[in-house]
Amino acid sequence: MGVFKKLFQQTFIYGLATVLPRALAIVLVPLYTAVMAPSEFGVYATLMSYIILGNVLLSYGMETAFFRFINKHSEQKKTVEATVLSSLSITAILFLTITLLLRQQIASVIEFRVEYVTYALLILTLDALVILPFAWFRANERPMRYAVVKILNVCFNLGFNLFFFLWLPKLATETNSFWETIYTEENKVVYVFISNVIASALTLLMLLPLYLKIGFRIDAKLWKQMLKYAFPVLIAGIAFSINEAFDKILLKYLLDPDVAEAEVGVYAACYKLGVFMTLFATAFRLGIEPFFFNHAKAENAKTTYATITKYFSIFGGAILLGVIVYIDVFKRILIKDPDYWVALSIVPIILLANLFLGIYHNLSVWYKVTDRTRFGAYISIVGAVITLSLNFMLIPVMSYMGSAIATLAAYGTMMVLSYFFGRKYYTVPYNLKKIGGYLMLSIVFSAISFYGFEGNLVIGTALLLVFLLLVFLSEKKELIRIFNK
Repeated sequence: MGVFKKLFQQTFIYGLATVLPRALAIVLVPLYTAVMAPSEFGVYATLMSYIILGNVLLSYGMETAFFRFINKHSEQKKTVEATVLSSLSITAILFLTITLLLRQQIASVIEFRVEYVTYALLILTLDALVILPFAWFRANERPMRYAVVKILNVCFNLGFNLFFFLWLPKLATETNSFWETIYTEENKVVYVFISNVIASALTLLMLLPLYLKIGFRIDAKLWKQMLKYAFPVLIAGIAFSINEAFDKILLKYLLDPDVAEAEVGVYAACYKLGVFMTLFATAFRLGIEPFFFNHAKAENAKTTYATITKYFSIFGGAILLGVIVYIDVFKRILIKDPDYWVALSIVPIILLANLFLGIYHNLSVWYKVTDRTRFGAYISIVGAVITLSLNFMLIPVMSYMGSAIATLAAYGTMMVLSYFFGRKYYTVPYNLKKIGGYLMLSIVFSAISFYGFEGNLVIGTALLLVFLLLVFLSEKKELIRIFNK
């Protein structure tokens, strides 16, 4: 199988496994926004933002270190696997033990109910315990097993959400039984967290056989080397979590308390419409990251990386334009309550920001394969500084629109910095003329559709078809050559 065919096949499978959990978030938006007020949805969105940061801290860059060392030290493969599994397991259990003892204080500091904090801590720990098993599937090219477990996780999560939000109320009102004692009308957001805990626990249970297969053992020398490699990745991850999640957190604390949670709620709900780009970028990254390391020594590696980035930009541009063209359709399907639509103006900005982030991940190959991960940390820190600075400056003036602008500025800057640093340390022959042309065309067409014709489906569809036709005519010969390999 050709390099590109194998890459696209694995990306599709990883994409399916990635799209479904993220798609679950989209599918559940109509349910959540139908039964929860914007302020309740804001509570959910803000706490999930803290969980994003927690996930980064509990993985502390070891997933990326695992991929690097599994290829760099192939003769020690079993030792690398056992060392990472042991390290992540020990830190996860220590984290849960300490934070449960301090959960009252944590809840007081971040201003959430103690029960919410408890569920969040459980979710974080369970997620940390499955990091290595999922990474192992990817490193050993077992995309189907990876996908099956991920899809089952989605099924569990969706099933329990449906039970708690649709069936439990009926059971509680129609029968005087056990169900009435566990149902609450005022505190519905708690069911979101309970569903997550149950689904994560069942997922860990499915992956326990892999724990037995890998075993527990730490090679101290190797572990120190991996931590040294992983530390800049951790710093980069913290900075990324600030870029991705701190807008919701800062909105909660910088706006008037009377409207803050509702503002977070409408912002977070409309932000979900930007998830289509995130799904594509994340799926692509999951397929591409092992590929980057596996093909780093290939003769035509740099040319291959350049081609991959070009086609990522093409697909990303098409998604940007497609979502903008049909945004009125998506909003009626996914966000049924019109009270949430006031924040739709952020969607084009968030989509473009996530496209820039996806391109950044493609460009980041240079510092990963050259072991210069500290540059990833530097670039991410710059992005985090931009995110925090602009949020503090703009939120009091522009509310959630300021947060959207800050996200775009941060990811755009990171993309540009990665490209210029990469030219110095690991020059990849990117076709900037084509990549820039496709991006500009999709952005201009999106602006015409969204701002010029206010979602006119006929004109928007015509613009989308023109974009796709121009891409096909320009790339036809190369696409035929790639898939005939």
